[in-house]
Amino acid sequence: MQVLSTVISRRGLSRLAIGSRAAAASISNSATSRLASTSLEGTAVSRPAPGSTLHQIRAMSSPAQNELRFKNPRIFVCDIQEKFRHVIHEFDSMYGSPGSFDATQLINLSVLTTQKLLKFANTLSVPVVTTTQTSAKLGPTVSALAQLLPSSPHDKTRFSMSIPSITVDLPQGSEIALVGIESHICITQTALDLRDAGHKVYVIADGVSSCNPREVDIALDRLRAEPGITVTSSESWMYECVGDSQHPAFKGLIGVVKESIADTRKVWQALPPGSKI
Repeated sequence: MQVLSTVISRRGLSRLAIGSRAAAASISNSATSRLASTSLEGTAVSRPAPGSTLHQIRAMSSPAQNELRFKNPRIFVCDIQEKFRHVIHEFDSMYGSPGSFDATQLINLSVLTTQKLLKFANTLSVPVVTTTQTSAKLGPTVSALAQLLPSSPHDKTRFSMSIPSITVDLPQGSEIALVGIESHICITQTALDLRDAGHKVYVIADGVSSCNPREVDIALDRLRAEPGITVTSSESWMYECVGDSQHPAFKGLIGVVKESIADTRKVWQALPPGSKI
């Protein structure tokens, strides 16, 4: 009887120990759960309020806001050369009223717009591609632009800028801003060739020209009707390229736009009355 009592007593103690361990585990789990809940609540409380400095810093570090709207932007500058200066000056006179430009400057409307785009390119490190047409005869790129170019121009005999030395390194689906002369020849053929190669072409209306202003209208009308080619303005392309006022380069864009206000106004005021550009 004493042995049986001892066995029963030991079984009771064993059950008690098991129960105690289970209770302890339950208490531990409950405490852990409360701790986790408290930790999560603390995290929620520590989130930066919208508009705070920390919130802005985190927003600026967002991958989406560090990306340009255009994934592979390029600026193509077509054949703006020294030997065209006298023609360019006459072109300025045709587009503007007599005396509306300082004759000592001899600056083409396309040059003013291209300068703005090149400054923008330097701010955002957008690749720039420049060509000259038989430079041995027609001279180098005009000095007003040459000093802003990141690399030497590609000399060509073809009217189109779509030549092997350029296309070999051109990413598929590039978003290309196209400026230069002449609208109805080199600009048109370049736009068509780049479009056919799978790129998105943006012909900058305030950055292209021809000796005869009517040729500009005809060329741009034709290009507007071509699928895959967009006729737009320099400022529109720059803003679309960035895509977000939170982008780190937006401040640089604004600086370029403000610096170029007078030239931009001069270009648009110089367009012929009734122009569809």
